[in-house]
Amino acid sequence: MSLNQIKISLYSLFLTHKFGLKLKKVSDAVEATKLRLEYAETLLSRLNISVEVEGAEKIDQGGQYLIISNHRSIIDPLIVEIALKHKNVNSLWVAKKELYNSFFFGTFTRNAGSILLDRDSKQMSSFFKDIKTNVTQGYSICVFPEGTRNKNETPLSDFKEGSQIIAMKNRLQILPVFIKANTNAILMEAIKNNTKDLKVTIEIGDLIDYKDRSRTLEETYKQRFSL
Repeated sequence: MSLNQIKISLYSLFLTHKFGLKLKKVSDAVEATKLRLEYAETLLSRLNISVEVEGAEKIDQGGQYLIISNHRSIIDPLIVEIALKHKNVNSLWVAKKELYNSFFFGTFTRNAGSILLDRDSKQMSSFFKDIKTNVTQGYSICVFPEGTRNKNETPLSDFKEGSQIIAMKNRLQILPVFIKANTNAILMEAIKNNTKDLKVTIEIGDLIDYKDRSRTLEETYKQRFSL
């Protein structure tokens, strides 16, 4: 690992813990959203990664959604946060247990506004109850329907069924977003060659009706983005 890579890794660790501790002191949803956005913009700026948003006008001001995105890299949530900028959408991320216990991300994940998903649990009722409680309070829910990072050459992995269940149980319109790049490759390039300006484009798709069962959510998502 080069000196530059070590510097970026240490800075990322410092920034993640710094904002995690800041968020621990915040109980207001609007303030938490602002801090998460500030974190996203600060870290991506340090990595020289810019984000271009296509179709932001499709997001209603103050809208409440189930937001679904493809997933290749640990920076994907930051890109989605930037896509929601200035839209007054206060959202919570569904986060797996491993992130809660992570040395790197644990403090941030626990405090940034997230709903714990324990995939080893035999009882999912508490998870769906947490979702319902937060939706009732006006939050949107963000989830990666693939369930984990896609490390394949294909643009999309198979969707898990949980996303559609969340939308139906909570009557949430589904806002599909598609990150039009292999963000893991871009992140590796940014760490390796930090002087190079890189760009990621995220596209906002047309809403998907949670009541639409004419095709699977995965099929509809692929149709929205011509995948």
